[in-house]
Amino acid sequence: MKPHNSATLIPAKPLPKSQAGLWWGLLGVTAFSFTVPFTSVTVENGQMSPLFVGSGRAVIAALLAAAALWLTRQNLPRGKQWVQVAVVAGGAVIGFPLLTSFALTTAPASHGAVVIGLLPAGTAIMAVIRGHERPGRAFWVAAVIGAIAAVVFAAIQGGGLAGLHRSDLLLFAAVVVCAIGYAEGGLLSRELGSWQTISWALVLASPLTIVLTGITVAQQPPTGALIEWGAFAYLAVVSMFLGFFAWYHGLAIGPMAKVSQVQLTQPVMSICWAGLFLHEDIAWPTVLGSVAVIGCTLLAVRARNS
Repeated sequence: MKPHNSATLIPAKPLPKSQAGLWWGLLGVTAFSFTVPFTSVTVENGQMSPLFVGSGRAVIAALLAAAALWLTRQNLPRGKQWVQVAVVAGGAVIGFPLLTSFALTTAPASHGAVVIGLLPAGTAIMAVIRGHERPGRAFWVAAVIGAIAAVVFAAIQGGGLAGLHRSDLLLFAAVVVCAIGYAEGGLLSRELGSWQTISWALVLASPLTIVLTGITVAQQPPTGALIEWGAFAYLAVVSMFLGFFAWYHGLAIGPMAKVSQVQLTQPVMSICWAGLFLHEDIAWPTVLGSVAVIGCTLLAVRARNS
């Protein structure tokens, strides 16, 4: 019985290791780095609701995904692969877009970018858990320090621990669900392929995202100028679909914990885009917070096997 027509799934193994994984990962991260500032563009004036931005972009991406799967006659996922697809859908398709969209109604894009700087450590931790690696104490110490640095940064920006806003909690939650979705997607990409993984996740989540989009359009019809709709189009086509082609391919080549290091560049790029396109004031606390979070995250990732 051949592997492709057997009910038995072959355990996911990393693709042949090379520097290609890092380059594919960097390409995906570059695409994702525009997500926070462009989400801020769509929701900051209230013409597009956060629910519409978070779910509507997934609906458009799902249409593209369904067309790609149909035209290339891809086989359906099998057995536990559907559970993995559901995890990817919950984290990357539904959880992260919705949580960040609501958070960025009140938080500046540069602030959101720095808090999301925790994502590399989160992805590395999930890769360790799902990949059954055995990191040493140094990894966990560095990961905890990185988490504390991000919380302290958010608290300082909000005026102290008492000023920790709901937007910060939403951003931290977004990091957690996205890290889970990234790690699971990286593993599943070794079996299904990178673009197939995100495509099936989008299709699986589409009944919910369509309902949510319909509800928000009925309650608050979206409006906006060309710049708002252009930003929304980028979120739907690139952030929600094409960017995952490169990102999951890089994670599939792996090792995931190593490839996740390139995410360290995402907050820096996002802050630069926020300053360039949104004319946000990049103050010293934001710069220092960015350096602290990225530095701690880098230690966590590099210490994973020590």
